[in-house]
Amino acid sequence: MAVRPLPGYRLELRFADGAGGEVDMSALVTGADAGVFAALHEPEVFEAVGIAHGAVSWPNQIDLAPDSLHAAIKADGRCVLR
Repeated sequence: MAVRPLPGYRLELRFADGAGGEVDMSALVTGADAGVFAALHEPEVFEAVGIAHGAVSWPNQIDLAPDSLHAAIKADGRCVLR
């Protein structure tokens, strides 16, 4: 899997099987109920995204499960997280 940060709290993902698309995290990161994801509001933190143990991850143990991302991207080419 590969990940690249995009403007507007979005990610470009490419999975090993060739499925790829965009993850829109803007509502999740900027929402009133952002919780741990509020830390990603700082651009330099959001841009520190990488892959760890098969999951999209950031410093401070913030991560996204790959299974649901893969299913949404394979179906629609994108995933919107809220």
